[in-house]
Amino acid sequence: MTANPEIDSILQRGADGGRITPEEALLLYTQAPFHALGEAADAVRRRRYPDGVVTYLIDRNINYTNVCVTACKFCAFFRAPKHKEGWSHPTEEILRRCGEAVDLGATQVMLQGGHHPDYGVEYYEELFSSVKQAFPQLAIHSIGPSEILHMAKVSNVSIEDAVLRIKAAGLDSIAGAGAEMLPERPRKAIAPLKESGERWLEAMAVAHRNGLSSTATMMMGTGETNAERIEHIRMIRDVQDLAVANGYRDDAVEQSHTVGGFRAFIPWTYQPENNHLKGRTQATTMEYLRFIAVSRLFFDNVAHLQASWLTTGKDIGQLSLHMGVDDLGSIMLEENVISSAGARHRSNLRELISMIRTADRIPAQRDTWYSHLAVHLTEADDPTDERVVSHFSSIAIPGGGAGRTQLPLVEAS
Repeated sequence: MTANPEIDSILQRGADGGRITPEEALLLYTQAPFHALGEAADAVRRRRYPDGVVTYLIDRNINYTNVCVTACKFCAFFRAPKHKEGWSHPTEEILRRCGEAVDLGATQVMLQGGHHPDYGVEYYEELFSSVKQAFPQLAIHSIGPSEILHMAKVSNVSIEDAVLRIKAAGLDSIAGAGAEMLPERPRKAIAPLKESGERWLEAMAVAHRNGLSSTATMMMGTGETNAERIEHIRMIRDVQDLAVANGYRDDAVEQSHTVGGFRAFIPWTYQPENNHLKGRTQATTMEYLRFIAVSRLFFDNVAHLQASWLTTGKDIGQLSLHMGVDDLGSIMLEENVISSAGARHRSNLRELISMIRTADRIPAQRDTWYSHLAVHLTEADDPTDERVVSHFSSIAIPGGGAGRTQLPLVEAS
């Protein structure tokens, strides 16, 4: 109980699975006592996942090109077309990296890149079909609405045509990439050439109704207001409401490969190095943890909440497990985009599992759709492969790719 009956009432309703309004969410975010807020959010986790399991994933983020016409101010990864540092990977190199990932136990690859001016739907059809043919066991959780809108424009087809074609080629799931901040003012401030938040959500809605589920993300800390942070999750929840109302999404069948809608929400913090926005991360640890908790209470229609230890650090990632989080993300065998902007946190499989276990949770490896592949009830059940470390081939973190030959690249057109 707190000293404010209104806050008590909202916290109790949210903890019991009832819906809270955006105005109530803002009140909780700015005024609810920290421990009461965390306790209510964790009550949601315990009700949804009474087994105490916290999941993790082994995956690899493979970037096919860094050439991009969007020029987002916060991005340290992209290069403009014809820039001397622009590159694209040949398909053979992408397949080699997929093979390495499979050997290290990965069940998912995230294929992402810039908005290359020449890459239409045909490029992605060839890319996904090549990966799926060579490694049918890998889930292709890749690209995001921004790339879908871009490829549809390049190929002069509708969003729906683009979605249906890349799904047929092998795309299993859509990443929440490119959401950044969805409300108009902060989005224009950091990514003036990118599509609107409404268009981003429109592409997601098209994917959902065609049987592709996805994640949703938010980048905190570029100067957005508290109200704009809440508006971001309001916009996502409204789209999820449509998926539920139209039968595209149902928590009871959340592990189905053919059900649309958002599976998880993943907020992360802006990284300020090597980009045009610079400055500093304007989201404190407390702001991040409070937002995690409010998100768990607000998203009564999204099953999973993932912490971003990559951007906040492993200690904050572990703390978030007491604020309603049920997924600690992945051991990313490769990650270059956020790392290029300053994210330097690394982990290995043993450490990630220890983070979960010492938070008094039960670690479990999951797949893309949150099916449990291995539940580590005791330490005797823990995997022991010392090769499974994050960023083992990153170009953005010192030591990534140590002992390996220069990665082959082809010149960007």
